[in-house]
Amino acid sequence: MALRPGQFEFASTEELPPLDGTIGQERARIAIDFGIGMRDSGFNLFILGQPGTGRTSTIKSHLANIAAQQPVPDDWCYVHDLSDGTKPEYIRLPAGIGAELKQDVDVLVGRLAEEIPKIFDGKVYEKQKLQITNSYQAKQNKLFQELEQEAKDKGFALEQGADGLTLMPLRDGKPMSKEDYASLSQTDKERFDKASVVLHKRIKEVMQDIRRVEEEKREQVADMEKAMLLFAVGHLFNELEPKYRKYDRVMDHFAACKKDLIGRVDELRSQRAPQVQIPGLSLQQQEPAFDRYQINLLVDNSKCEGAPVIYEANPNYFNLFGRIEHIIQMGSASTNFHMIKAGALHRANGGYLILDCREVLINIFTYEALKRCIRNHEVKIEDMAEQFRLIATVSLKPQPIPLDCKIVLIGTPLFYYLLFQLDPDFRKYFKVKVDFDQVMKNTWDNIQQYARFIGSKCNEEKLHHFDPGAVSRTIEYAARLTEDQRRFSARFLDISDLIREASFYAEREAQTLVSERHVELAIEARTYRSNKLEERIQEEIEDGRLLIDTEGAVIGQINGLSAYQLGDYTFGRPSRVTVRSYLGKQGVINIEREAKLSGPIHDKGMMILGGFFGERFARDKPLTLSASICFEQSYGGVEGDSASSTELYGLLSSLADLPLEQGIAVTGSVNQHGKIQPIGSVNEKVEGFYAVCKAKGLTGRQGVIIPDANRKNLMLKPDVVAAVKDGQFHIWSVSTVDQGIEVLSGLPAGERQDDGNWPEGTVNQRVDKRLREMSEIARGFQGKAGSGE
Repeated sequence: MALRPGQFEFASTEELPPLDGTIGQERARIAIDFGIGMRDSGFNLFILGQPGTGRTSTIKSHLANIAAQQPVPDDWCYVHDLSDGTKPEYIRLPAGIGAELKQDVDVLVGRLAEEIPKIFDGKVYEKQKLQITNSYQAKQNKLFQELEQEAKDKGFALEQGADGLTLMPLRDGKPMSKEDYASLSQTDKERFDKASVVLHKRIKEVMQDIRRVEEEKREQVADMEKAMLLFAVGHLFNELEPKYRKYDRVMDHFAACKKDLIGRVDELRSQRAPQVQIPGLSLQQQEPAFDRYQINLLVDNSKCEGAPVIYEANPNYFNLFGRIEHIIQMGSASTNFHMIKAGALHRANGGYLILDCREVLINIFTYEALKRCIRNHEVKIEDMAEQFRLIATVSLKPQPIPLDCKIVLIGTPLFYYLLFQLDPDFRKYFKVKVDFDQVMKNTWDNIQQYARFIGSKCNEEKLHHFDPGAVSRTIEYAARLTEDQRRFSARFLDISDLIREASFYAEREAQTLVSERHVELAIEARTYRSNKLEERIQEEIEDGRLLIDTEGAVIGQINGLSAYQLGDYTFGRPSRVTVRSYLGKQGVINIEREAKLSGPIHDKGMMILGGFFGERFARDKPLTLSASICFEQSYGGVEGDSASSTELYGLLSSLADLPLEQGIAVTGSVNQHGKIQPIGSVNEKVEGFYAVCKAKGLTGRQGVIIPDANRKNLMLKPDVVAAVKDGQFHIWSVSTVDQGIEVLSGLPAGERQDDGNWPEGTVNQRVDKRLREMSEIARGFQGKAGSGE
C-alpha cells in the first residue's frame, strides 16, 4: 500500500481535532456498552487482548464518560460497637453527609471532653453530692444513737474497735474491768450474758441497716451523677439530632452513645486522677475516653462527580479488600475501629473497579476473595492471617458492607481461556467477553482516525506535530506491522513509540514539523538497535562461511527462506536445502527429524510430500523411492511448514535430474494437491534474500517465489520496491507447485493427458519416467530374489 501525502487536507496534525474514543475496536466497544448496561449479577467484564492495543486506556476513558452521567454513590462510615466492642457497624449516608457527620461528631466529642470533667469538678455537683451524703449520714447517726441508747439501757457501752463494734459492761456508768466482771455474782453475770446476746443480734441488724443506707446513698449519688451527665450532654446531642433525624442508623448511634456515657459514669469520673509518671519510663498513654463515639469515615464521596472509576495497579489482598491496622506498643498489638481502612472495592462501590488479571492471580488470596465478594454481594474486611494461627485471638469483625460494583478484569487471551477452562466460577462471574483486536481495516475513515491519533498524541505529550508525509509513512508502518495491505495495526503502543522517536529526530534537527524522513530515520534506528544478529549472519554469508549461491543452476539444491524472531524483531535469511533421491522403500527421509532438530509442524509438512507424490505419480506403479532432505548448515531447531514447497521443488529437481536456478529463493507451504498455501513473515523473507543478492551482486535474474495468497501481505522496504521496479529483482507469486517449478527450471511442468501420461520433455514427465525406472529396477531385484539368484 502507498499513501500519497496529497490525499490529506491538512498541513500539520496540529490542525486536526482530538481523537474521540478508540480506533477500530467496534466489537470491543459494543461489548463494553452491553456489559455496563447489564446490571444483573455476574455480568462483569473481562477485557482480553494483547498489551499495547489500548485495552486499559480505552476502558478507562469509556467508563469515565459513562460514570460522569451516573449518580454519586453513598458515603460509608464505621462506628464503634458499643454493646460488644468487637463488631464495628457501618452507617450508609448520601455523598457528602458522611464527611459532615464526622466533622459534627468530632466537634461533639471535643465538647464532651470539655464538659464532662466540669460536671464532676463543679460546685453544683459537690453541693448535691454533699446534700445526699449528709442526708444519709444523718440516718446512719440516728441508727447508731438508737443502738447506743439501747445498749446503755441494758448496761452496756458501745466501743469502735479494729474488729468492729464491741460491747463493754457498765457499773455505775463506767466500763468494768475483767477483775470487776469476775467479782460479779452469778446472777449478774447471767443477766449481762442474756443482754449481750440480744444486743449482738441488734448490732447485726443495725449494721445491715447501715449498709442498706450506704447502698441507697451510692445509688442516689449515681442517679444524681447520671442525671447531671445526661443534662449536661443531652443538649449537645439535641443540637445534632434534628439534622440527622431522617438517618435511622445515625440516630441509633446517638442513642447508643448517650446510653454508653451514662453507663460509664464511674470510669469518666475516675479519669480526673492524674497518671503517675515513673522517671525514665515512657508509659503507654491511655486511649482518649471519647474516641469510641467518633466516626471512621471509610469512604468519602463528597468530591466525586458521578460514579467512581477506580484502577488498582497493585491488587494485593489489603489494597483490594481493606485492612485492620494495628499499633505495636510495649510489645503488644492493639487496634480499634478507627484503624479500619478502605480497599479499592470500597472506593469503587457504586461504580467500577478495573484490575489487571495477572496481578490479581499472582497476589495470594486475592482472586478467591474477589469471587466471594461477587458471590455474596458484600465486602468483608478480614485478617487473612487469622486462619493460619494456631491460637485464636480476639480481633475486630467489621460488619460487611453491601457491594454494588462492576468489576473489569484486563488480561491476555491466554489468561481468559485458562480461567474459562479451569475455573468453573469464572464463567459465572465474568460473563461479558470484551475482545480487543490487534488489527483494523484499511479504510479511509480509519486512516483519518489514525491521523487524529497522531495529532492527539503530539498534543498530549508536547511532541512535534507531523506533516502529511510523516503521517503517510507512519500509517504504512502500521500496515507493515500487520503484514497485510488491507489492515492496520491496533497495537498503539508501538505506534506511540514511533511517534515519540520521530519527534526526537525532528527536535534534534531543530525542525518544527516531523517529516517522512524523520519517521524513516526512527524506523531505521529502531532496526539498527535490534539487528546485530542479522548483520552477523549476513557477514557469514558474504564471507562464504554460510554457503548460499545466488547464481547458476544446481540439481537437487534450492534456497529456502526462514524467519527468525528475537523478541520484538523479526528478520529473514536464506537457507540452502539439498535433496538426494535413490532407489529404496524408505520414502522421504527428513534428516532434521532424524537428528531431532525439527518440530511437529515441520514434520507434518514433510509427510504431506508423500501424499502429493502418491496421488500424482503412483496411480499405475508403486513408489520405490528413498530421498533425504536436509537444511544445510542448520544447527538449531527447524519448525513450521513454510519450507514444504521448497523441499518439494528440490525433490522434483533431484528425480527429474533438472537443475534449479540458485538466484531464486522459495517460500510457501504446500498441501497434498500441490496447492501453494500462504505463510507468515513474507516481507522479512523477501528482504532477507534481497540483502544477500545485493551483497553478492544483482544480476536482474534473481528473485523470490511467494504464495499468490501472500501478495496482499507485501509491504516491502523502499529499496526493495525500487529494485523490483527497475527489473533488478523479481517477485513471483504462484498458486501451484507446477507454476513454481516452471519458474525455477525454465521448463513447462506439464499436465496429465487423457491416457494418463505426461507431455514429453515436461518436468512431470521426467519425474514420472524416473520413478517408473526405479520401480522396474526394484521389480527386477524382487524377481531375482524370488528365483534364488
